Amino acid sequence: MSTIRFAALLLGLGAVAYSAWVIEGVVDTGLDPLRTYVSELAAQSQPLGDLFRAADLTAGLLVLAGALSAHRADRRADRRSGHWTTVGWAGLALFGAATALDSQLPLSCTPTADPACATREAAGLVPATHTAHAVSSALAVTGALIGMVALTTAARRYGRWAPLARTGPWLTALELAATAWTLASVAAFTAGRGTWLLGLGQRLQVLTIALWLAMLALALARSRSGTTAATEATEATAR
Repeated sequence: MSTIRFAALLLGLGAVAYSAWVIEGVVDTGLDPLRTYVSELAAQSQPLGDLFRAADLTAGLLVLAGALSAHRADRRADRRSGHWTTVGWAGLALFGAATALDSQLPLSCTPTADPACATREAAGLVPATHTAHAVSSALAVTGALIGMVALTTAARRYGRWAPLARTGPWLTALELAATAWTLASVAAFTAGRGTWLLGLGQRLQVLTIALWLAMLALALARSRSGTTAATEATEATAR
């Protein structure tokens, strides 16, 4: 198996692991998916917390390894593969590392579902992992956005990865919209103005990341081993 196809496998498996939260549709978690954070599924107070934390750790490590492998393959194929590609793999590596770290900094309780937890959090009476979790989550989303924007741009600019070039812009736009929705909902919840369907917005956010990762994996798997970025771009221009 070539390095680029191995990277595709890692990223595809990472997308599956990152989607583990969808099992809440068939198991009773006690949390309202329309209102609660996705990360609350992995809270220490949740019965299935260990499962969701393990899934996040697995997803993060798989994506990190996939991004590093893909970057290595790009450099071997063509050191002039483009700054957008380099930035994209770096963003995806940040996403993977931050997601893995996130799994090790779980919430102790569920603030959007438990008023007592929300009160303790507002008063600063929860473990420091709550703040650390917020930081690692923000880094993960930032890395995902960097990766999505940069690699989608690279796919279109350099004539590479046709499936990503076609669907990447739509998924990236959806991710930006979902992120804006999530941030507005978090601000509303923090201000005591309700959740503004926080759970739905954030689930759309993480689902879009998973779909984009799956599309990237498909694009890499279909790419021709040994074909350089420069050659692909030249052929795309000729067509």
